[in-house]
Amino acid sequence: MSTALPTTHQALTVPEVMEALRLSRFKVYDLIRSNQLQSIKIGRSRRVPADALHVFMQNQLREAA
Repeated sequence: MSTALPTTHQALTVPEVMEALRLSRFKVYDLIRSNQLQSIKIGRSRRVPADALHVFMQNQLREAA
């Protein structure tokens, strides 16, 4: 299975998260606002740590089981 995550990046942009999860920009920001997906703000830029994305996906898998 191919992954859309850049393997060298520790922090992903919102468009990278959108592509990885195949979600809209609105939904990604909604996940961030609801604290389901952790992120950091650097200046005006929002970044999602790669580890936070993996934790989010693991939590979703646990909830689906």
